[in-house]
Amino acid sequence: MADPVILVDRPAAHVARLLINRPDKRNAIDHAVRQQMAAALSALAGDPDIRALVLGGVAGVFSAGGDLPSMKGLDEAGARARMAHIHGLCRQIAEASLAIVSAVEGIGAGGAIGLALLGDEIVVGEGTRILFPFLRLGLTPDWGQLLTLPRRVGLPAARRLLIGGGPVDGAEAFRIGLADEVTADGQVMTRAIERASALAQLPRDALLRMNRRLEMPSATLSDELAREADDQARCLTGAEFNEGYEAFLARRTPDFSHL
Repeated sequence: MADPVILVDRPAAHVARLLINRPDKRNAIDHAVRQQMAAALSALAGDPDIRALVLGGVAGVFSAGGDLPSMKGLDEAGARARMAHIHGLCRQIAEASLAIVSAVEGIGAGGAIGLALLGDEIVVGEGTRILFPFLRLGLTPDWGQLLTLPRRVGLPAARRLLIGGGPVDGAEAFRIGLADEVTADGQVMTRAIERASALAQLPRDALLRMNRRLEMPSATLSDELAREADDQARCLTGAEFNEGYEAFLARRTPDFSHL
């Protein structure tokens, strides 16, 4: 039986970790990786104990991106089927009720960066190399990156990154906002788990509502105030605010993990 291409473990309380396990291919993402990742995400979605997720790769490498040999020789129907499979996973990650931190160690390229951009936070190492090889391959960016990358770094910077192709090192990724933290190369996964643990302590419903409005900005102030009223009415009458208020009165740290 072949080794699984996605490894799942629980490195901290309320935190799950998915690792791409194709070290001989620098953790390139093919159909099997996507399929097993989708299955793992579905399983975790039904686990009330898991509140945050770390995405990474084995052998100190995040991922070299899409598996190029698997893209060659497709007809239009095959190309569309491939994209439909990718987009199903994109939606699953973007709509997950879990906070998601990506540990971008070693190399992060192409679709793998698109994967990371669909989550909440990105941790890189000082020696991490981020690449955007799409145009050099005669392709346009995928995995939603023409939406998610400009949101992160702004349109001019996103255009420069995609046209230049990289590599971008960890310090530069942090400077332009592509990464949330840069750390020593050997500490990337540790810090990603620590950040995921911190996110797991936050009120899940309030965090999801905040992120939803940040990711889909209102067109006008009136629209935003209406959405704000809807969200706050739910929050003010919910269990998370009750716990936060009781913790405030008792001068203790709130515990949202059981809600």
